[in-house]
Amino acid sequence: MTVATLPDLTADYAVPVERVTEFQRKGHILLRGVASSEEVAAYRSVILAARERFGAERTPLENRDTYGKAFLKGMNLWSKDEDARQFVLAGRFAKIAADLLGVDGVRIYHDQALLKEPGGGITPWHQDQHYWPLDTANTITMWMPLVNVTPEMGAMRFASGSHLDGYLGDIPIGDYSERNFEEYIQSRGYKIAPGVAMQAGDATFHYGWTLHGAPANDTLRTREVMTVIWYADGARVTQPDNFNRKRDLERWMPGLKPGDLAASELNPLVFHR
Repeated sequence: MTVATLPDLTADYAVPVERVTEFQRKGHILLRGVASSEEVAAYRSVILAARERFGAERTPLENRDTYGKAFLKGMNLWSKDEDARQFVLAGRFAKIAADLLGVDGVRIYHDQALLKEPGGGITPWHQDQHYWPLDTANTITMWMPLVNVTPEMGAMRFASGSHLDGYLGDIPIGDYSERNFEEYIQSRGYKIAPGVAMQAGDATFHYGWTLHGAPANDTLRTREVMTVIWYADGARVTQPDNFNRKRDLERWMPGLKPGDLAASELNPLVFHR
C-alpha cells in the first residue's frame, strides 16, 4: 500500500467537553474508536515494516535489561518512511491532542512503535517528560494498539492525578523507577487506573508528567502499539539537566539550544486552530 491509497486520517474526532475536563483532572484518558478497524489494519503493516527496517532489535529477550525486555521499539518512523508519516502527522490525532491540552496548536516531538513480545517484561513506572527538555507541561502521548489488546498482554496503567506533581526528579525508566514510583504512588494515595481491554484503533492519551507503566505480556501474542508525542506550539527548549534530556535535544530537536523555540525541522506544526 502506498501513500496514495492509505486511508485519509483527517476526519474530525469530536472530544466532548466533559472528557477534556476528565483528562485534565486525571492526567490520562481512554478514547474509543479514534481510528477505525479498517484504518488501523492498513497502517499496521506500514508501521511494522518501517520498524523492521529502521528499528529492529536483534538482542535475544533474555539478554536485555528490564527496559529492553519491556518492548521492541522503532523511533521517529515518520521522518524515515513516507507511509508511516501519513499516520504520525495525521490531523485527526493532532487535533485530539490540542483539544485535550486546551491549546491552539501542537508540534510533533517524536513517535515510537512499541512491540511487547510474548514473555516481554513489565514497563516500569515512569514519567515520559523526564526525557524532554521543554518548558511546558502541555505535552501529551497517544498510545494506540494496532491489534486488539487484553490486560494480560500488558495494557497501560496510570496513576490518576500524578501529573499535577510535575517533575519528580532524574529517574529514568528502569528497576529503580519501578520501585521508587510504586512507593511514591502508595504514599500519595493515588488511584491506579489499571489497563483494560482495547480494540485496535482505541487510544489512551496522557500528560508527559503522568506516572504510567504496564505489566508483562503473559500471552502468546505480541502487543503491537504505535505512540505519538505532541507538545504545545510556542514551547521553548530548556537547559538539559539530565543525560537523557541532553540526548533528546540532540536527536529530536537538532540545531536548537536552550531558549530557542522548540521548532526544528523534526518538530512540524501538525495542527493549529
